[in-house]
Amino acid sequence: MTELAADGVPVAVTCRVLGIARQPYYRWRARPVTGTELERAHRANALFDAHRDDPEFGYRFPADEARDAGLAMADRTAWRICSAMGWWSAFGKKRGRNGKKTGPPVHDDLVRRDFTATAPNRLWLADITEHRTTEGKLYLCAIKDACSNRIVGYSIDSRMKSRLAVTALTNAVARRDEVAGCVVHTDRGSQFRSRKFVRALAR
Repeated sequence: MTELAADGVPVAVTCRVLGIARQPYYRWRARPVTGTELERAHRANALFDAHRDDPEFGYRFPADEARDAGLAMADRTAWRICSAMGWWSAFGKKRGRNGKKTGPPVHDDLVRRDFTATAPNRLWLADITEHRTTEGKLYLCAIKDACSNRIVGYSIDSRMKSRLAVTALTNAVARRDEVAGCVVHTDRGSQFRSRKFVRALAR
């Protein structure tokens, strides 16, 4: 808008074409965006990107992702931004009255505590474990066939995200010939309740 004014286009005409009032423009000219506000906007963008990719997690996971992207912030700062924007875990307590739907429900328990199978690829059991190393934590998602007690698929990652479970499931399906009708039993961890994992099960 400033460039247009320099070219001889009146501010009033530009505001009318853009559908904005002149007063906010002049207020912005008198008080442009500060460095603090710009930094907050960058942090909010990084938090939103992480929340959009994995909406099952609360504010701590987006905060870790933002820090990995080079935007340092305390967990409290991340919580304050997420709280103001309404970016909550899809499986958390419902907040506000914005009408947003919660995440996908947990599937019915088809196993009923009977962790046995009479043939391969009838029942798979999946779980995630944490392992400490000299270079930090690693997370292992393993899928075991209840009939043979063999690990049929796994994945390892430094982040306990939904892709950890999806990759393990994809690996198991690729290694087995016929898996139609196989029941996959997991706990109620957010990785296994994520939209990505539910979509992978449906494929």
